Order: sequence, then C-alpha cells, then structure tokens
Amino acid sequence: MKLQQLLSYTRKAVDDYGMIQEGDKIAVGISGGKDSLTLLYALKHLQRFYPKHFDLIAVTVNLGYGEFNLGKIRALCEELDVPYYVVDTDIAKIIFEERKEASPCSLCAKMRKGALNDKVKELGCNKVAYAHHKDDIVETMLLSLIYEGRFYSFAPVTYLDRMELTVIRPMMYVPEVDVIGFEKRYQLPVEKNPCPKDGVTRREYVKQLLRQLNLDNPGVKNRMFTAITNGNIKGWTKADER
Repeated sequence: MKLQQLLSYTRKAVDDYGMIQEGDKIAVGISGGKDSLTLLYALKHLQRFYPKHFDLIAVTVNLGYGEFNLGKIRALCEELDVPYYVVDTDIAKIIFEERKEASPCSLCAKMRKGALNDKVKELGCNKVAYAHHKDDIVETMLLSLIYEGRFYSFAPVTYLDRMELTVIRPMMYVPEVDVIGFEKRYQLPVEKNPCPKDGVTRREYVKQLLRQLNLDNPGVKNRMFTAITNGNIKGWTKADER
C-alpha cells in the first residue's frame, strides 16, 4: 500500500465519524508495532493538508522489558518532526513477577492505557489516537460473540468521561494486509513485542479463526465489517447522521 491509499482510508474515517476538530491536540499511542507506526505516518501527512488544523505528538508506554529498544522509533519521530515522549513503567514486573498473572492481557491493557491517558492529559492533549485497523474491529466483534455472547465492537470515536479525553481510531477502514504492505514499502522501524504472551492470546486464536473463515468463504471479513457498521452498535453513527 502506498501513502496515498493510506491517506485516503484515513481521511474517510476521520470525515465519516468527525474524528478531528479545529485546534485538537492529538497523541498517537506508539507501541512499536507496524500498526501504530503506520498511524503515525498517516496522521502526520494528513496534518499537512487537512482543513482542520491540529497538533500531533507521539507517546510510548514502556512496560519495563529490558530489551525494548526505542532508538529507531525516536529517530523516525525526529524525521517526521513529531514530538516524542516515553512513559517508563514497571507494568511487566508487576504482572509477571509480583502478581504472577496466568492470563495477564486484560490487566496489562488496563494499566497500559491508564499510563498512556495520564501522560497525554499531562501534555495537554484532548484526543488520543489508537491504531486499530479493520481486522482488529472484526476480531473484537468475534471475541465478543464467542466469549461474551453479545454483538459488539469498539467505536470509531469514544469519549472517556473520567479522563475528559476522546479516543479516535483513524485506521478503522485499513485492512491489516495493507498495513503489512505499507510497513514493508516504507521500511518502518518495527520493534518486536517482548511480551512472553505475545501470539498465544484469545485474540490470536480469533485472528487465525477469521483468517480461515475468510479463506473458506472469500469476502466474509468484509461482510462482517459491514454488519458492524450497520448493526446499530453504540458509537457507530456517522457524523452526517447525528
């Protein structure tokens, strides 16, 4: 995928759901993976021509794994002229050494998001951008169906009342295969996830299940996404329909 296509997907999401307003200060949560680095590229280049002016920063929550090297990501942010901040935490130590969690993903996500949100509020941001793509949205719906018995997926725009912070997901229309293509084309400095549970989660199981479903029934992934957008799920009303 070329940058022009990425920007087309991103602008459509931003316009469809009114994600960006004049004067916003948006933080991009950078995990080090392909998705968040692609989102950083997308918003930085969108910033250059989008009619509503907004500021952009990047923030990484360092979970405390010793081998997590952020040097190349810092260099990319400098190249893109995006201020970059790192929040150092002991989340890995708390989860794996102190609490010895057998199923750590939920607690880790909660702590990571808490640390990120606290930092972006401290930096004066009113919005934070998550790098969830189209496949993530469908996978979340399947996770909800299988393990919770409800038809649900996170919304394109979510307002966090307690934090007075808005979460936006500008890559919601981008298929994961295109993110992979963008990463390779632009040689993004991806830093491997050092978590020992990476790749052995329920989400990974659902990802593989969805891949097989789409192989057996070509187009099913897109039809599931359409079901979500048309499913009257809270938060999925487009800006021009409100």
